Amino acid sequence: MRAVPRLPFFLVAGTHSGCGKTTIALGLMAALVRRGLRVGAGKCGPDFIDPGLHGVVCGRPSRNLDLAMCQQEWVARVLATVARDADVVVVEGVMGLFDGGEGGSAGLARRFDLPVVLVVDVRSCAESVAAVVHGFASLDPQVRVAAVLCNRVGGARHRQLIETALASRSLPPVLGWLPRDGEVALPSRHLGLFTAEDNTLFPDRIQRLAAWIEAHVDLNRLLDCCQAVLPSAPPLVAGWENPATPAGPGVRIAVARDQAFCFYYQDNLDLLAAAGAELVPFSPLADQRLPAGVTAVYLGGGYPELYAESLAANETMRRSLAAFCHAGGLVYGECGGFLYLCQELVNGHGCSFPMTGVFPVRARMERRRTALGYRRAEILAPCCLGPPGAVLAGHEFHYSTIDPMPAEVERVFALADGAQEGYRVANTLAGYLHLHFGSRPEAAAAFVAAARMSPVRSSF
Repeated sequence: MRAVPRLPFFLVAGTHSGCGKTTIALGLMAALVRRGLRVGAGKCGPDFIDPGLHGVVCGRPSRNLDLAMCQQEWVARVLATVARDADVVVVEGVMGLFDGGEGGSAGLARRFDLPVVLVVDVRSCAESVAAVVHGFASLDPQVRVAAVLCNRVGGARHRQLIETALASRSLPPVLGWLPRDGEVALPSRHLGLFTAEDNTLFPDRIQRLAAWIEAHVDLNRLLDCCQAVLPSAPPLVAGWENPATPAGPGVRIAVARDQAFCFYYQDNLDLLAAAGAELVPFSPLADQRLPAGVTAVYLGGGYPELYAESLAANETMRRSLAAFCHAGGLVYGECGGFLYLCQELVNGHGCSFPMTGVFPVRARMERRRTALGYRRAEILAPCCLGPPGAVLAGHEFHYSTIDPMPAEVERVFALADGAQEGYRVANTLAGYLHLHFGSRPEAAAAFVAAARMSPVRSSF
């Protein structure tokens, strides 16, 4: 593929989860934006929360870059889209640099020759930091650690000990010495950080993050040593078309967007729009009914368990969605959206709340995580996402379980481990999987085509 011009483009990776890479990545984005630069943002892996926070800081969508779910050609398209009209691009890694195999940070950096900015948590160590940096910088010659940022530095003496240990060795330069600062810490809960929809990234917090980075990181040197030449690729949406997409009028698809439902891959939304859909946001928490004139509903994941009482109290919305489902309206729900389609939801305190009742099971929050990992789903029967035999990739991460699903409820997906998922009642398809349409872009076109053909239109 033809190369595009060089530009500052780097991947912020950590030595391990919890080392502060999200806070630092957001701070770098904020500081660069404050310089007047257009910052493109991306996230390695399947995470939903971090891209939302990136978007708040950068003022433009952040995208997932996941080689475990999507092919290299697709990820190249995403990279091209992230870099389009940007002055600098910051990609946040996942877990530790070498965790996650080819779908992890090192796999992404290796495949696209991305410079790595390594975040090292130096709390509770000093001279040993040299061994850590040496190990990460030399483990894989194809992964280029261009710079190091030391996080949670205890003070001048602590910094001096680390600098002395690093000075006598040929190691990547340390371009940041970030002190412990509770003012920049980000709040978190069981699935990760608070989401963009929770509005925890107030403008003053973003400015504090920017000031923290500006005071303790040599941004000019960082930009100079993190230049990348990326392969050019057709943009993610512009010019994308599927020859199987039928011509026809536009179609309105309602998309649940609020604090309870906020987990969506930006690519999924863009592909639906590129296939001809008008995406109409609505709030199951605040709105009384589905938007008028929609022929399909997309219920993403999120935190319905935290808002179960409010969701239950909004009886008119629950009735509106249930009526749409029972009339044969097209509905697709993922994880949290699936819980909303169940009969009841038992929150973490053991309190039970009625949901829409489309699926005749109760969902229950557990104390520990009940599922985590990538999944490949083969379609067993014709459905709104494609024909039998088509395979889609996705991810599963949740703390809930459901009662045994009755045998008469159809299963549409077969997973690699032999399990069957993707439950269907009437024209409502839902389950725990978060599918990435980039793994099979035809799925978005199939969903829009099904919505266009659906005779059921919301008017409740």
